[in-house]
Amino acid sequence: MLFCPKCGKIMVPKEEGKKRLLTCTCGYSSLEKEDILMTEDVKIHKKVEVIDDKASDTMPKTQTDCQKCGGKEAYYWSQQTRASDEAETQFYECVNKKCKHRWRAYG
Repeated sequence: MLFCPKCGKIMVPKEEGKKRLLTCTCGYSSLEKEDILMTEDVKIHKKVEVIDDKASDTMPKTQTDCQKCGGKEAYYWSQQTRASDEAETQFYECVNKKCKHRWRAYG
């Protein structure tokens, strides 16, 4: 990556006929370059959510019906999964140790 000696901005490649130049928006252009290669590294950050099984003992409970086992109580938590101007998503997990079914309800 080369920077403009005049203004300090990044020089970009430009072809003028058979010539390859590095130019700047301020009007400065450098000498012809043989090999101009532009690359960009893109890093994707994935959000990983880890829920500890022991943490569910401290989570709040609510009265609701589990569609899988028919239980009447579930742990719950809220999370912003869409735009900030939209309602939070409510997540539920059945209290029954054998079931542990999870579902969500959109607000």
